[in-house]
Amino acid sequence: MDVLTLTRTLIDIPSVTGNEAEIGAFLVEHLKSSGYQVEIQSVATDRFNVIATLAGRPRVVFSTHMDTVPPFIASKDDAEFIYGRGACDAKGIIAAQICAAEKLRDQGFDEIGLLFTVDEELASLGAQVANNHSVAKHCEFMINGEPTDNLLAVGTKGSLRLTITAEGKSAHSAYPEAGESAIDRLLDVLQSVRQLAWPKDDFFGETTCNIGTISGGTRPNVIPSRASAELQIRVATSVESVRQLFEEAVGTRARITYSSAHDTVRLFSVPGLEHTVVRFTTDIPYLSNWGQPLLMGPGSILETHTDHERVSKRQLHEAVELYVCLGKKLSRSAG
Repeated sequence: MDVLTLTRTLIDIPSVTGNEAEIGAFLVEHLKSSGYQVEIQSVATDRFNVIATLAGRPRVVFSTHMDTVPPFIASKDDAEFIYGRGACDAKGIIAAQICAAEKLRDQGFDEIGLLFTVDEELASLGAQVANNHSVAKHCEFMINGEPTDNLLAVGTKGSLRLTITAEGKSAHSAYPEAGESAIDRLLDVLQSVRQLAWPKDDFFGETTCNIGTISGGTRPNVIPSRASAELQIRVATSVESVRQLFEEAVGTRARITYSSAHDTVRLFSVPGLEHTVVRFTTDIPYLSNWGQPLLMGPGSILETHTDHERVSKRQLHEAVELYVCLGKKLSRSAG
């Protein structure tokens, strides 16, 4: 398939995080039929990474993720764009990487590999499992794909994901003095968090905090005994400094549970390409055994996770050629 057809085909396979089996199976069959040696790497029940190699040692590996955020949105297109969930995060990238690998093979480069992971949108479980795969020892450069408008990213922010849980005492809402509202406690804590002066860095910029979800209580006539909020902090300095600042703000008023944490990442740069620094995080921190990391892909991060997600057809074609160019340069310098 050409890159545009393959992009739409992938978009039309639902793969919200946790339900990546169908798209994984499609990629396995597609790559096998194209002559790749394909391995399924189990991550959890009905969840697996896809690893594809050619005849040579995979010294340069293209990688991105198969999962998307909800909800599923089917594909459509117009003269300029392809629309749908995953258009630029990251199914258009999968298509561009596969097409680039095909072109490289046709030009005699067989030390190329492909790695497609599950769970990047939550905790990068797929990447964590992939990091221990034996293929990684052959890899000298990993070209990870995320939407960077086809610019080569030279740095990504760190990330700290956590849940705050506040406890209270249930009671009839007509007699609030008989209970203790967990929601009130949580709101007080979140207000303290919102007032924090987050640290900055000259290279990575500002640390930012997003309160992503809030939940608690059972009914409006019951004083809630439990409430929680999920947050993600985009770290510009160090996880430890941000963690310490956060814990001081929360104190003993609520319980903090951390789900993932990693520091900022400086990435491999290539002369002659336009560079950028991105605020988001990727699978890269969890793929440390896969050689020197690079980051580039078609599409804008501002389009991702929206109800109008789209990717430029022009950028998809450009991405294929840029991946081919990178693959050649890195293959010649590897070893």
